[in-house]
Amino acid sequence: MPRRNTRTPQGELNEAARLADRLQQAGYTRRDIARILDRDPSLVSQFYTKNKGAAFVPALRQVVAALEAGGITDLPELAAIAARHTQRRTTASGARARVRSKAVLITPTGTGTGRVGAQAIASGSARLRPLIAEAARQGLRLAFTVRLAKTGYLHPSGSRTDSPGIRRDVTQRADHTEERSYGSAQTGGFDAADFARRVDAVGGDVTAAVHQWLVQTGRIHPDAHITHLEIRTWRPR
Repeated sequence: MPRRNTRTPQGELNEAARLADRLQQAGYTRRDIARILDRDPSLVSQFYTKNKGAAFVPALRQVVAALEAGGITDLPELAAIAARHTQRRTTASGARARVRSKAVLITPTGTGTGRVGAQAIASGSARLRPLIAEAARQGLRLAFTVRLAKTGYLHPSGSRTDSPGIRRDVTQRADHTEERSYGSAQTGGFDAADFARRVDAVGGDVTAAVHQWLVQTGRIHPDAHITHLEIRTWRPR
């Protein structure tokens, strides 16, 4: 059944939505626009459904001008332009409002965990990047668990070739997906600094970095789609 179009009629769109439309007409997706603004894609959708986005109008104007008049098309360049014109929210007293995001919590033993689902996966699992960066700064080790369709894996469930030394059972889900873990404290895991470099190399997209590693090491098919991702860290002994 086709999805119902819930968009507000063109004449009722706010300016943020109209500017976002111009970017989409130029070939950018809402996910691209969210990356340009360094926000979650759900916010861009709320330009249309909840009349939000007024705070991003100056940034969007500059981005559209850079694209249409300056010929700048590179996402990182457009994001840099947007960042210079994005205003932080203020409180009633005029002070800068606190950013509504979870703090990166790593215990003195180096233990930290972050897990994301389908929506965050689509935007590159951005909330996991600070955890990985902090783990790299502290010289920690890390491991991760991925969930994807059973058919996306190259090795059968429980194969030692797929994840040698991991005693944790493969978790099979009713929707024909499986969770598999890679790395552990017992096997030594992965160097967080090396993994942080992998993330940086793909523009901060944690999902892409994990997917790339799984493909390069012969564990999943290139067209496999990660639906959930968990990162765990600890301090090496």
